[in-house]
Amino acid sequence: LGLSPASGLGWWSRTGVLVWGAFLLLAMSSDVVNAGARLASVDFEIFGNVQGVCFRMYTEEEGRKLGVTGWVKNTRQGTVVGQVQGPPDKVNEMKVWLSKVGSPSSRISRAVFSNEKEISKLECRGFSTRY
Repeated sequence: LGLSPASGLGWWSRTGVLVWGAFLLLAMSSDVVNAGARLASVDFEIFGNVQGVCFRMYTEEEGRKLGVTGWVKNTRQGTVVGQVQGPPDKVNEMKVWLSKVGSPSSRISRAVFSNEKEISKLECRGFSTRY
């Protein structure tokens, strides 16, 4: 184009417009990707020695680490129930953690996952313990 910094303000304003245009295009394309982003939700119940072993605290910590939202709660039957929401791959990672890892002192005998579905937006904020 024959433009150089020496040609004055015209070069800078054209460059700014090009950079701004590229930024807008990138921003719009990422909005389209985010608008189509899938989210998953799943309810869980964990059986075994999962109460009195900090299972809820470790579940909250793992959920926050993975970037999922949800809640966890002890039941009168000695199990732990809850819900996890987020990107499907992260929800699946959390399912593996809930069924195979848990807190260091827990002994998981069984994990039941139900009501698994795709959701359009997160229904929970953060990861918390319910009482």
